[in-house]
Amino acid sequence: MPYQEEHPWLVTGVHGGSSVAILQAPENGWPAGAERRIRERPAAIHKEFPLAGQAVGRVPVQPETDPQGLVFGTVDDQARARLLAVLAEVLPAGALETEVERLYRHGDDAERRGVLRALSLLPDSSVRLGLELVADGLRTNDPRLIAAAMGPFAAEHLDQAQWRQGVVKCLFAGVTLSAVADLVARTDSELLRMARDLAEERRAAGREISPDLRALLGMTVLMALVPPRAEDDRR
Repeated sequence: MPYQEEHPWLVTGVHGGSSVAILQAPENGWPAGAERRIRERPAAIHKEFPLAGQAVGRVPVQPETDPQGLVFGTVDDQARARLLAVLAEVLPAGALETEVERLYRHGDDAERRGVLRALSLLPDSSVRLGLELVADGLRTNDPRLIAAAMGPFAAEHLDQAQWRQGVVKCLFAGVTLSAVADLVARTDSELLRMARDLAEERRAAGREISPDLRALLGMTVLMALVPPRAEDDRR
C-alpha cells in the first residue's frame, strides 16, 4: 500500500473534522425545525440540543472510512453544530458564551462532543471559552472527545506547546492522527522529538509502536528538507 494511502493525514488537503463536513445537513426535516425554534426563542437550544441523537441518529458521517466517527464525526455531531451556528447568529457575545458553556458542562459525552466540533463556527469573542473547553476535552480519556477537541478550532487557536501535547494525547489514547486538523502544517521539530521519545519508551517497555507514530517519525526526513518556520518557535 502506498505510504500516503496508508497515512492519509500526510496529504495537506486532509483536515479532520472540517467545517464543510460539520455543516452537511442530515437527511430529515428535524434540523430545519429546530433551527427555526431557536431563532424564535434562543432558550430552546437546551431542549433541541439533547434531542439531536434521537432525531437524526448517531451513525458516523463516513462509516466506510471513519467507522468510529473520530475524523468527520457523527450525524448528531453535525446537527448540533448547525444548532450552535444558529445560536451564534441570534445571541450577543456574552449570552452566547454562557449558553455554550452550559451546554458543554451539563451535557453528556455526545453533547460535549457536539460543542467541541462546533467551536470553529463560533465568533472570535468565544475563543477564550473555546480554549477552556478544548483543554477539558483533552483531559478526558474518551477518544471521541479527544478527536473532537483537536479539530479546526485547536489548529487555529492552540499555541504550539498546547497543540503538541494534544497530538501526543491522541497517540496515547489511540486516536488516529487523521482527526488532527492541519497536522502537517503545524508539525515541527519539537513534536518530532517528542514522538521519538515516545517511541523509545514504547520500545524499552516492549510495547507496540502504532502505525501513526511510525508515520510521524517518518516525517523527520521530510522536515529536514524544509526550512524552519516562525511557527516552530511558538512554545
